[in-house]
Amino acid sequence: MPATAMIEAEGLVKRYGTTVALAGVDLSVPPGAILGVLGPNGAGKTTAIRILTTLSHPDEGRARVAGFDVASHPAEVRRRIGVAAQDTTLDELLTGRQNLVMIGQLSGLRRSEAQRRATDLLERLELSDAADRLTKGYSGGMRRRLDLAASMIMAPPVLFLDEPTTGLDPASRLGVWEVIRGMVGDGCTVLLTTQYLDEADHLADTIAVFDHGRVIASGTPQQLKSETGSARLEVTLSAPRPEAVLALRPLLEGEVHVSHDGRRLRAAVRNQDGLATAAVRALDRAGILVDDVQVHQPSLDDVFLALTGREAADDETAAEPEEATA
Repeated sequence: MPATAMIEAEGLVKRYGTTVALAGVDLSVPPGAILGVLGPNGAGKTTAIRILTTLSHPDEGRARVAGFDVASHPAEVRRRIGVAAQDTTLDELLTGRQNLVMIGQLSGLRRSEAQRRATDLLERLELSDAADRLTKGYSGGMRRRLDLAASMIMAPPVLFLDEPTTGLDPASRLGVWEVIRGMVGDGCTVLLTTQYLDEADHLADTIAVFDHGRVIASGTPQQLKSETGSARLEVTLSAPRPEAVLALRPLLEGEVHVSHDGRRLRAAVRNQDGLATAAVRALDRAGILVDDVQVHQPSLDDVFLALTGREAADDETAAEPEEATA
C-alpha cells in the first residue's frame, strides 16, 4: 500500500454468515483528497466504512488510516478521524451548541476552543438561528447538518461521510458541499459515500464504484465517463431529410432515433474532439440545412447504469447486514 496514503485498504473481506459483504476491497486515498464511493444498496460501502473507522473487524485483509492499522491501533485511528454515519447520534435534550461543545470537550478540546469551533460550524452549516434550541425540536435536515458539524468539531485529518446529504434540500446540500471543500482546503482527507451522482461528480477527486462487495471500477469522474459511456449526438434539421442518417453514419454508433416529424435525430457517437463541427460539415456536404447540433457527454448516471445495470437511486437491493458495535 502506498506510504503516503491517508486511507489505505488491501484485500478487505467481511462475511456475515453465508453473506459476503466485502470480497477483497482495495482503496487508497492520498492526503487532502476526496474519494467518492458509489454503489447500489448492499454493495459493501457501509461495511467498508465500519472497518475503516474501527467499528468492525475484517475477516481478511488489512487497512490503515492516518498511518495506523485499524485492527492493532484502533484508539490511534479514532483520535484522528471524524465520522458522520447514516444514523445521527445527538442528545435530544441538549441544544445544538451544547451537543457540539460536549463532543469537542469529550474529544479533548479545551472548553473555550470547543465553543469557538461550535460557533464557527453552526454558522457555516446555517444553524446559528437554532443553535440554542433543544435538538429534539430540529427537523430531519437540521439534525443531519448538526451531525455533520459534530464529525468536524475536532478538525480531524481524516473524515468519513456516509451519505452526508441524504434528506437535505438542494440549498442545504450546496452548503454542505462548501463546508466539505473548506475542510479539504485545510488539508483534510475525505471518504464520501453517496447515491447522489452529481455530488460525487462535483466533490470527488477520484471515485470507486462498489458492487457485490468489490470495487468494479475506479478513476477520476472524467476517466470513468470517458471509459464507460458513449457521447450522444442530437441534430435538429431545418426540414425532414431521410438521407441525413446516411450522411452522419461515419460518426455514429448503433441505432439512430428519429423523431415523429423527421427533423430530430439522436444517436450514440464515438467520443472525440470536434464532433459537432464534424456533424455540421457532413450534413453541409449533403446539402442538408441544420437548425441545431448538440453533443451530450456521458454522465455518472450513465457510468453507474453501465457498470451495475441499475439506477443509482434503485433501493430494491438488500441492505448490508448489521452487527453489534463493540
